[in-house]
Amino acid sequence: MKILVVICTILGVSQALSFSELVRQEWNTYKLEHGKRYSNPREEQLRMEIFMENKMKIAKHNEKFEKGEVSYKMGLNQYGDMTHKEFVSMMTSPDRRLFKDELKEQRLRAEKFISRGDVSLPAAIDWREKGAVSRVKNQGSCGGCWAFGATGAIESQYLINGKNVSLSEQNLIDCADDFGNLGCSGGFRNYAFDYIISNGGVDTEESYPYEAKDGRCRFNAKTIGATISSVVVLPEEDQQALKEALATVGPVGVAMDAGTESFQFYTSGVFYDSSCHNDYYGLNHEVLAVGYGTENGDDYWIIKNSWGKSWGDAGYFKISTRNNNCGIATDTSYPVI
Repeated sequence: MKILVVICTILGVSQALSFSELVRQEWNTYKLEHGKRYSNPREEQLRMEIFMENKMKIAKHNEKFEKGEVSYKMGLNQYGDMTHKEFVSMMTSPDRRLFKDELKEQRLRAEKFISRGDVSLPAAIDWREKGAVSRVKNQGSCGGCWAFGATGAIESQYLINGKNVSLSEQNLIDCADDFGNLGCSGGFRNYAFDYIISNGGVDTEESYPYEAKDGRCRFNAKTIGATISSVVVLPEEDQQALKEALATVGPVGVAMDAGTESFQFYTSGVFYDSSCHNDYYGLNHEVLAVGYGTENGDDYWIIKNSWGKSWGDAGYFKISTRNNNCGIATDTSYPVI
């Protein structure tokens, strides 16, 4: 009996050590894959604990996916060592209610989208297949999604017209503050468009590379990569107008609520989260709609993000059209070149 107890004790210790080693191995692999470095052992221990908590949340969610209870999967990415509160603070824009009057005035100044009404729309469209979507970029730890949403929309219009150009988000971050933007602390796509129109253009990315931090304005009129003549805004919360614009004009800049815990770790499928805000003042992230389609009876929008290719489905995600989820059709616009 004593021998059996000793054997069981040894096996228990061995299994515990194996689990600990497995956790450490997974953690080391994660750090290597995402280039993670920490200032001291105490911080690393904290980040490893957060990493393990996130792994457990993801595993529980994916169990529901396998049972058909949810329509999308989650997985670890570069944000796996961050709490949800940290993620929201770093990756989303400031409260829109602070800019209520200015945003309303900007919408009044912009051109209004006019529906053709009788146009026959395709059942699905993906502008990536037409070569009209520029590469996925990564805003890093700078809250400059608004700049990426603006450049992405302009780059697409240029691609549709036969010109491939990559534009400078850093130019917008450094120089568009007089138009209501806050650099890496947040901003708005339409304000970026206003700056570009007033400024006479935006520089190329090659001439004004991205730094992921606020800097001194260094715009150079000799290295302009694109100009736009006006901005067209779509009716608020009008998904049919968004569908028509996508089908007839091209990719459209959209805003959304990216503050839900599940969105942090989306990897594939059709995203739907009933906790998302869809009202105008609940939006906190700028992205680019590049198409639409249907999967397993669920209509969705195809969205290009600016968090790099290691997030989501190679930098993209599908989001359900149900209930205007996360406000995708609430604040939408596109540039006219």
